[in-house]
Amino acid sequence: MDPIGEIKKYAEETGCEINENVTLSDYTSFKIGGPAELMATPRDIKELTELILKCREYGVRPFILGNGTNLLISDEGLSGLTIFTGYLDKTEFESETDIACMAGVSVVKLCRAAVERSLSGLEFAYGIPGSVGGAVYMNAGAYGGEFKDVLTGCEYLTPDGEIRRIGKEEMDLSYRHSIFSDSDNIILRAFISLKKDDKEAIRQRMDDIISRRRSKQPLQYPSAGSAFKRPEGYFAGGLIEQCGLKGKTIGGAQISEKHAGFIINVGGATARDVLDLIEFTRQTVFSRTGVMLEPEIKLIK
Repeated sequence: MDPIGEIKKYAEETGCEINENVTLSDYTSFKIGGPAELMATPRDIKELTELILKCREYGVRPFILGNGTNLLISDEGLSGLTIFTGYLDKTEFESETDIACMAGVSVVKLCRAAVERSLSGLEFAYGIPGSVGGAVYMNAGAYGGEFKDVLTGCEYLTPDGEIRRIGKEEMDLSYRHSIFSDSDNIILRAFISLKKDDKEAIRQRMDDIISRRRSKQPLQYPSAGSAFKRPEGYFAGGLIEQCGLKGKTIGGAQISEKHAGFIINVGGATARDVLDLIEFTRQTVFSRTGVMLEPEIKLIK
Protein backbone atom coordinates (compact mmCIF):
# COMPACT_ATOMS: atom_id res chain seq x y z
CA MET A 1 0.00 0.00 0.00
CA ASP A 2 1.16 3.53 -0.84
CA PRO A 3 -0.13 5.80 1.98
CA ILE A 4 0.55 9.04 0.08
CA GLY A 5 -1.14 7.64 -3.02
CA GLU A 6 -4.17 6.72 -0.92
CA ILE A 7 -4.33 10.23 0.56
CA LYS A 8 -4.14 11.73 -2.93
CA LYS A 9 -6.91 9.43 -4.14
CA TYR A 10 -9.09 10.31 -1.14
CA ALA A 11 -8.60 14.06 -1.67
CA GLU A 12 -9.46 13.82 -5.35
CA GLU A 13 -12.60 11.82 -4.59
CA THR A 14 -13.82 14.32 -1.98
CA GLY A 15 -12.92 17.47 -3.93
CA CYS A 16 -10.18 18.68 -1.57
CA GLU A 17 -7.62 20.65 -3.56
CA ILE A 18 -4.46 18.56 -3.88
CA ASN A 19 -1.30 19.01 -5.97
CA GLU A 20 2.01 17.23 -6.47
CA ASN A 21 5.52 18.73 -6.46
CA VAL A 22 4.44 22.17 -5.27
CA THR A 23 7.27 24.73 -5.13
CA LEU A 24 7.47 25.63 -1.45
CA SER A 25 9.64 28.71 -1.99
CA ASP A 26 6.43 30.30 -3.29
CA TYR A 27 4.84 29.72 0.14
CA THR A 28 7.58 31.08 2.42
CA SER A 29 8.62 34.64 3.21
CA PHE A 30 12.27 33.57 2.81
CA LYS A 31 11.55 32.48 -0.80
CA ILE A 32 13.53 29.33 -0.05
CA GLY A 33 12.48 25.68 -0.12
CA GLY A 34 12.30 22.67 -2.40
CA PRO A 35 9.12 20.95 -3.59
CA ALA A 36 6.35 19.44 -1.50
CA GLU A 37 5.70 15.88 -2.64
CA LEU A 38 1.98 16.41 -2.08
CA MET A 39 0.10 19.50 -0.89
CA ALA A 40 -3.52 19.57 0.21
CA THR A 41 -5.47 22.80 0.73
CA PRO A 42 -8.66 22.16 2.74
CA ARG A 43 -11.41 24.73 2.31
CA ASP A 44 -12.83 24.56 5.85
CA ILE A 45 -12.39 22.90 9.24
CA LYS A 46 -14.63 19.96 8.30
CA GLU A 47 -12.50 19.15 5.28
CA LEU A 48 -9.32 19.53 7.34
CA THR A 49 -10.67 17.25 10.09
CA GLU A 50 -11.62 14.53 7.61
CA LEU A 51 -8.19 14.80 5.97
CA ILE A 52 -6.42 14.45 9.33
CA LEU A 53 -8.51 11.36 10.13
CA LYS A 54 -7.51 9.88 6.78
CA CYS A 55 -3.85 10.64 7.57
CA ARG A 56 -4.22 8.78 10.87
CA GLU A 57 -5.81 5.83 9.07
CA TYR A 58 -2.85 5.53 6.70
CA GLY A 59 -0.13 6.40 9.21
CA VAL A 60 0.79 9.69 7.49
CA ARG A 61 2.14 12.54 9.63
CA PRO A 62 1.41 15.77 7.70
CA PHE A 63 3.31 19.03 7.90
CA ILE A 64 0.99 21.99 8.58
CA LEU A 65 1.95 25.14 6.64
CA GLY A 66 0.49 28.54 7.44
CA ASN A 67 1.88 31.78 6.02
CA GLY A 68 5.42 30.36 6.05
CA THR A 69 6.97 33.40 7.71
CA ASN A 70 9.10 31.87 10.45
CA LEU A 71 10.33 28.84 8.53
CA LEU A 72 13.35 27.65 6.63
CA ILE A 73 12.38 24.72 4.42
CA SER A 74 15.15 22.45 3.18
CA ASP A 75 16.40 22.66 -0.38
CA GLU A 76 15.34 19.02 -0.89
CA GLY A 77 11.75 19.94 -0.05
CA LEU A 78 9.30 17.88 1.98
CA SER A 79 8.30 14.29 1.42
CA GLY A 80 4.84 13.08 2.35
CA LEU A 81 1.88 15.41 2.80
CA THR A 82 1.93 19.15 3.41
CA ILE A 83 -1.37 20.76 4.43
CA PHE A 84 -1.71 24.46 3.62
CA THR A 85 -4.20 26.25 5.89
CA GLY A 86 -4.46 29.51 3.96
CA TYR A 87 -8.17 29.04 3.22
CA LEU A 88 -9.05 28.89 6.92
CA ASP A 89 -9.31 32.66 7.07
CA LYS A 90 -12.62 33.69 8.62
CA THR A 91 -12.91 36.18 11.48
CA GLU A 92 -16.06 36.36 13.61
CA PHE A 93 -16.95 38.94 16.27
CA GLU A 94 -18.58 37.11 19.16
CA SER A 95 -19.30 40.34 21.05
CA GLU A 96 -18.29 43.98 20.85
CA THR A 97 -14.79 43.14 22.08
CA ASP A 98 -14.34 39.37 21.59
CA ILE A 99 -13.06 37.80 18.38
CA ALA A 100 -12.94 34.19 17.14
CA CYS A 101 -10.27 34.12 14.48
CA MET A 102 -9.39 31.13 12.30
CA ALA A 103 -5.75 30.07 12.12
CA GLY A 104 -5.25 31.01 8.47
CA VAL A 105 -6.12 34.70 8.94
CA SER A 106 -3.10 36.93 8.51
CA VAL A 107 -2.07 38.92 11.58
CA VAL A 108 -2.20 42.14 9.55
CA LYS A 109 -5.78 41.38 8.42
CA LEU A 110 -6.80 40.73 12.04
CA CYS A 111 -5.24 44.03 13.18
CA ARG A 112 -7.09 45.93 10.45
CA ALA A 113 -10.39 44.26 11.38
CA ALA A 114 -9.82 45.27 15.00
CA VAL A 115 -9.15 48.93 14.26
CA GLU A 116 -12.25 49.13 12.05
CA ARG A 117 -14.27 48.15 15.14
CA SER A 118 -12.35 50.62 17.35
CA LEU A 119 -10.71 47.79 19.28
CA SER A 120 -7.34 48.26 20.93
CA GLY A 121 -4.78 45.69 22.07
CA LEU A 122 -3.29 44.41 18.83
CA GLU A 123 -1.31 47.49 17.87
CA PHE A 124 1.97 45.75 18.79
CA ALA A 125 1.25 43.04 16.20
CA TYR A 126 0.63 45.31 13.22
CA GLY A 127 3.13 44.32 10.56
CA ILE A 128 3.96 40.88 11.97
CA PRO A 129 4.15 38.90 8.72
CA GLY A 130 2.42 35.68 9.68
CA SER A 131 -0.86 33.91 10.29
CA VAL A 132 -2.82 33.96 13.53
CA GLY A 133 -2.18 30.23 13.93
CA GLY A 134 1.55 30.80 13.69
CA ALA A 135 1.35 33.75 16.08
CA VAL A 136 -0.41 31.59 18.68
CA TYR A 137 1.95 28.65 18.09
CA MET A 138 5.01 30.76 18.96
CA ASN A 139 3.34 33.43 21.11
CA ALA A 140 4.52 36.05 18.65
CA GLY A 141 5.35 39.48 19.99
CA ALA A 142 6.89 42.84 19.19
CA TYR A 143 7.23 46.34 20.62
CA GLY A 144 6.41 45.33 24.18
CA GLY A 145 3.41 43.15 23.44
CA GLU A 146 2.76 39.43 22.95
CA PHE A 147 -0.23 37.41 21.79
CA LYS A 148 -0.67 36.06 25.31
CA ASP A 149 -1.73 39.61 26.27
CA VAL A 150 -4.89 39.37 24.15
CA LEU A 151 -5.62 35.64 23.91
CA THR A 152 -8.34 34.06 26.04
CA GLY A 153 -7.99 30.58 24.58
CA CYS A 154 -7.98 28.55 21.39
CA GLU A 155 -9.58 25.65 19.58
CA TYR A 156 -7.42 22.89 18.13
CA LEU A 157 -7.58 19.59 16.27
CA THR A 158 -5.86 16.49 17.66
CA PRO A 159 -4.16 13.90 15.43
CA ASP A 160 -7.16 11.67 16.27
CA GLY A 161 -9.53 14.17 14.66
CA GLU A 162 -11.00 15.54 17.90
CA ILE A 163 -11.75 19.26 18.17
CA ARG A 164 -10.96 20.64 21.62
CA ARG A 165 -10.95 24.05 23.25
CA ILE A 166 -8.60 25.22 26.00
CA GLY A 167 -8.23 28.45 27.95
CA LYS A 168 -5.22 30.70 27.95
CA GLU A 169 -4.06 29.39 31.33
CA GLU A 170 -3.62 25.91 29.80
CA MET A 171 -1.60 27.10 26.80
CA ASP A 172 1.81 27.41 28.52
CA LEU A 173 2.46 30.76 26.86
CA SER A 174 5.98 32.12 27.30
CA TYR A 175 8.64 33.78 25.18
CA ARG A 176 8.21 32.37 21.64
CA HIS A 177 6.55 29.25 23.01
CA SER A 178 3.15 27.64 23.56
CA ILE A 179 1.87 24.18 24.36
CA PHE A 180 1.58 23.63 20.60
CA SER A 181 5.33 23.99 20.13
CA ASP A 182 5.71 20.49 21.57
CA SER A 183 2.77 18.64 20.02
CA ASP A 184 1.14 17.56 16.74
CA ASN A 185 -2.10 19.35 17.58
CA ILE A 186 -3.31 21.79 14.91
CA ILE A 187 -4.54 25.24 15.93
CA LEU A 188 -7.93 25.97 14.37
CA ARG A 189 -9.13 29.18 16.03
CA ALA A 190 -7.79 31.78 18.42
CA PHE A 191 -10.13 33.55 20.83
CA ILE A 192 -9.08 37.14 21.46
CA SER A 193 -10.40 39.83 23.78
CA LEU A 194 -9.71 43.50 23.10
CA LYS A 195 -10.79 46.88 24.52
CA LYS A 196 -12.77 49.72 23.04
CA ASP A 197 -10.82 52.87 22.27
CA ASP A 198 -10.84 55.81 19.88
CA LYS A 199 -10.38 54.55 16.34
CA GLU A 200 -8.03 57.33 15.26
CA ALA A 201 -5.87 56.89 18.37
CA ILE A 202 -5.56 53.16 17.59
CA ARG A 203 -4.76 53.92 13.96
CA GLN A 204 -2.05 56.40 14.96
CA ARG A 205 -0.42 53.81 17.23
CA MET A 206 -0.51 51.26 14.42
CA ASP A 207 0.96 53.76 11.96
CA ASP A 208 3.74 54.49 14.43
CA ILE A 209 4.52 50.76 14.79
CA ILE A 210 4.64 50.17 11.04
CA SER A 211 6.81 53.27 10.53
CA ARG A 212 9.27 51.97 13.12
CA ARG A 213 9.32 48.58 11.40
CA ARG A 214 10.02 50.12 8.01
CA SER A 215 12.77 52.37 9.33
CA LYS A 216 14.61 49.63 11.27
CA GLN A 217 13.94 46.35 9.46
CA PRO A 218 15.04 45.18 5.98
CA LEU A 219 11.49 44.64 4.76
CA GLN A 220 12.51 44.99 1.10
CA TYR A 221 14.28 41.61 1.20
CA PRO A 222 12.88 38.11 1.75
CA SER A 223 13.53 36.90 5.29
CA ALA A 224 11.97 34.86 8.08
CA GLY A 225 11.90 37.75 10.54
CA SER A 226 14.24 37.76 13.52
CA ALA A 227 16.84 35.05 13.01
CA PHE A 228 17.61 34.55 16.72
CA LYS A 229 15.70 34.59 19.98
CA ARG A 230 16.52 37.37 22.43
CA PRO A 231 19.11 36.08 24.92
CA GLU A 232 18.39 37.01 28.51
CA GLY A 233 19.92 40.38 29.29
CA TYR A 234 20.93 41.10 25.69
CA PHE A 235 19.61 41.84 22.21
CA ALA A 236 20.69 39.36 19.53
CA GLY A 237 21.08 42.06 16.89
CA GLY A 238 23.25 44.14 19.21
CA LEU A 239 25.59 41.21 19.92
CA ILE A 240 25.89 40.38 16.22
CA GLU A 241 26.63 43.99 15.33
CA GLN A 242 29.13 44.23 18.19
CA CYS A 243 31.00 41.32 16.58
CA GLY A 244 31.23 43.20 13.27
CA LEU A 245 29.03 40.77 11.38
CA LYS A 246 26.65 43.20 9.65
CA GLY A 247 26.79 42.45 5.94
CA LYS A 248 28.41 39.03 6.39
CA THR A 249 27.35 36.94 3.40
CA ILE A 250 27.38 33.24 2.60
CA GLY A 251 26.01 32.45 -0.85
CA GLY A 252 22.77 34.40 -1.22
CA ALA A 253 22.22 34.77 2.54
CA GLN A 254 23.34 37.91 4.35
CA ILE A 255 23.21 39.40 7.83
CA SER A 256 21.29 42.56 7.11
CA GLU A 257 23.27 45.78 7.10
CA LYS A 258 20.13 47.55 8.28
CA HIS A 259 19.34 45.27 11.26
CA ALA A 260 21.83 42.62 12.35
CA GLY A 261 19.09 40.50 13.89
CA PHE A 262 17.80 39.62 10.41
CA ILE A 263 19.23 37.17 7.88
CA ILE A 264 18.00 38.11 4.42
CA ASN A 265 17.88 36.49 1.01
CA VAL A 266 19.76 38.90 -1.25
CA GLY A 267 19.22 36.66 -4.25
CA GLY A 268 19.20 32.93 -4.85
CA ALA A 269 19.87 31.95 -1.25
CA THR A 270 19.57 28.27 -0.41
CA ALA A 271 18.59 26.75 2.91
CA ARG A 272 22.19 25.56 3.25
CA ASP A 273 23.44 29.16 2.83
CA VAL A 274 21.15 30.29 5.65
CA LEU A 275 22.07 27.40 7.94
CA ASP A 276 25.78 27.98 7.39
CA LEU A 277 25.37 31.68 8.14
CA ILE A 278 23.34 30.94 11.27
CA GLU A 279 26.03 28.58 12.56
CA PHE A 280 28.87 30.95 11.67
CA THR A 281 27.06 33.74 13.52
CA ARG A 282 26.37 31.63 16.58
CA GLN A 283 29.97 30.45 16.89
CA THR A 284 31.43 33.91 16.28
CA VAL A 285 29.17 35.57 18.85
CA PHE A 286 29.84 32.82 21.38
CA SER A 287 33.61 33.01 20.96
CA ARG A 288 33.63 36.78 21.39
CA THR A 289 30.90 37.36 23.98
CA GLY A 290 30.24 34.02 25.67
CA VAL A 291 26.58 34.15 24.62
CA MET A 292 25.23 31.27 22.52
CA LEU A 293 22.40 32.50 20.33
CA GLU A 294 19.36 30.29 19.83
CA PRO A 295 17.76 30.37 16.36
CA GLU A 296 14.19 31.66 16.20
CA ILE A 297 13.74 30.39 12.65
CA LYS A 298 12.31 26.87 12.53
CA LEU A 299 14.07 24.46 10.16
CA ILE A 300 11.70 22.11 8.33
CA LYS A 301 13.12 19.11 6.48
